[in-house]
Amino acid sequence: MAIRVWDYLAEYHQERADLLDAIEKVFRSGNLILGESVDGFEDEFAAYHGMSHCIGVDNGTNAIKLALQAMGVGPGDEVITVSNTAAPTVLAIDAVGARAVFVDVHEQDCLMHVDRVAEVITPRTKAVLPVHLYGQCVDMTALGRLAADHGLLILEDCAQAHGARQHGRLAGTMGDAAAFSFYPTKVLGAYGDGGAVVTADEAIDGSLRRLRYYGMEKVYYVVETPGHNCRLDAVQAEILRRKLTRLDAYIEARRAVARRYAEGLGDILDATGLTLPSVTAGNEHVYYLYVVRHPQRDTIIERLRAYDITLTISYPWPVHTMTGFRRLRYADGSLPVTERLAGEIFSLPMYPSMPRDRQDKVIGALREVLETL
Repeated sequence: MAIRVWDYLAEYHQERADLLDAIEKVFRSGNLILGESVDGFEDEFAAYHGMSHCIGVDNGTNAIKLALQAMGVGPGDEVITVSNTAAPTVLAIDAVGARAVFVDVHEQDCLMHVDRVAEVITPRTKAVLPVHLYGQCVDMTALGRLAADHGLLILEDCAQAHGARQHGRLAGTMGDAAAFSFYPTKVLGAYGDGGAVVTADEAIDGSLRRLRYYGMEKVYYVVETPGHNCRLDAVQAEILRRKLTRLDAYIEARRAVARRYAEGLGDILDATGLTLPSVTAGNEHVYYLYVVRHPQRDTIIERLRAYDITLTISYPWPVHTMTGFRRLRYADGSLPVTERLAGEIFSLPMYPSMPRDRQDKVIGALREVLETL
C-alpha cells in the first residue's frame, strides 16, 4: 500500500458523476471560453467570501501577477513578502518589474513576522504580500494597521488557505485584494490549473478583467491597455462550482486527519524531538499541508521509503537562496529562522479522502523510525 503525500483518486471516485456532468454541461453550452460557467463560479466564489468581485484567471501565479499590476505595482516598486514560500509568489513580483523584499518568519507557525515588516519599509515600498502558508493566516490585524500607517497596499496570497479564518474573517477578505490558486492539490482544487482574485475594489476589478483578456474591454480586438491571455478555463470553472459546494466538508475532513495525527503522535514529542504544527491564536487552520519538524528530517524521509511512504518538503530551499534570485543580494544567514526551518520541515500525507488505515500506517511507521534515531 504505497502512500503519497497527496492523492485524489478516492475523491474522484466519489464525485465522478458530478464532475463528468460538469464537463458535459460546458461541452453542450456552445461557449467554451469564459461564459456562464466562469461567470457563475466568479459570482459564487465572491459570495462565499462576502466580496463584491471575483476575477477568474488561468493559474495562481498569474492571479498574483495580474493583481499586482491592477494595484499599480510595477518597475521601481518594492513588495515585502517572505522567502519561506513557493517560488511563484516571488516570480509574480519579479514579473511586474518590482523587487521582492523579504522578512523572516515566526518559528512556531512559519508565517510572516509582521513586527519585522516596518524595518524594511523604504520610500519605494508599494505593497505587502503576506503568504497564508500551509492553511492558516498571517497576523492580518497587525499587518493591516501597519499598512494603513504607511500607506501600503496589501495583496493576500491565499493559494494554501481557502476557507481559513482569523478571528472569524475569511482569508482573502482582509487586504485590498487576494490571489488564489486552484492547482489540483489545493484545498479547493481543480482538475488542472486555475486561479482567481477577489477584491471589493471596483478599479482593481475592472483593471483585472482587462488584463486577463489582452487589455480589451469595450470593443473586441481593440486593446485599451496591453494585457495578457490569462482566462480561467470554462471546464475548470464548472468543476470548481461543484467543488465549492463541498469546500467546507473538505476542510472538516482535513481537520479530522490533522486531529488523528496529533492524537497518534502527541505522546512522543518530548522523547523524539518531533514538532507538530502550531495553530496561532485566533486562526482556524484548514491544513492544506500538515507540516512537522525534526532536526534529522532527511534521515526520517529516507527511512520512511522502506515503508512505501513518500513525503515532501515545503520548502527545502528558501527563495532568497535560489540561484535565480541571487541578484536580490540576500546573504546566507540573512533570514535565520527561515533558513533553519528549511532544514527541518516536512509534510505528512494530507488530503480529505485519506483513509484511516493509511493514516494509521503513517503514524505507526513514523513512530518506529523516530524510535530508531
